[in-house]
Amino acid sequence: MTTILNIETATKNCSVSLSVNGKVIALKELNEGEFSHAEKLHTFIENVIRKANITLQDVDAVSVSKGPGSYTGLRIGVSTAKGLCFSLDKPLLSVETLTLLANAIDIEENEYIIPLIDARRMEVYSAVFDHEHQQIKETSAEIIDKHSFLAYLNKGKVYFLGDGSEKCKNVIQHKNAIFLDNYFPSAKYMSKLSFEKYNRNEIEDVAYFEPFYLKEFIAGKPKSFFK
Repeated sequence: MTTILNIETATKNCSVSLSVNGKVIALKELNEGEFSHAEKLHTFIENVIRKANITLQDVDAVSVSKGPGSYTGLRIGVSTAKGLCFSLDKPLLSVETLTLLANAIDIEENEYIIPLIDARRMEVYSAVFDHEHQQIKETSAEIIDKHSFLAYLNKGKVYFLGDGSEKCKNVIQHKNAIFLDNYFPSAKYMSKLSFEKYNRNEIEDVAYFEPFYLKEFIAGKPKSFFK
């Protein structure tokens, strides 16, 4: 029996799940439109551990959503996961954020899933997956326009989901475009993927593992007190 603690903080959803053999047995998450990871994450971890009536030492591995996504959110999630692995002497697993989001739905053959994570302005982080949840287009940062993803839209139905899909609704006008609401990266979608990685022994080096930012962090300029 393999018990894995899954942590997802790549977007505004702060999410933690506990899974056994790839099945979620406890979940705690909050998506209230703002980042609350620093305040909520450790409490959520304690919550799922208590719900399962186990201790952290009973966990076989810790899995974290690796990105792309929010720079700050990823830092908090990865730092927490690494800290737990160091202190508990447990292996670290990572799951790409767009992959876990794509696994939130099932589709038919000759259809496509395009998970989208909001970046800046009209930009999104995206990838393309087929009906078997196999990634067929690499993860990238794209500026959305009316021609985006036409190669897939012209072949069949394309399901867009994630917090980046909202900005695409009025831009991508195609009969095969289907926009799904209320889907966002969640630790509940990590359980099957993290269990598979554990069984394949795809373990990260805790000392050197870093989030997959995709783009460099650009800090805003501080406001001057002088004009």
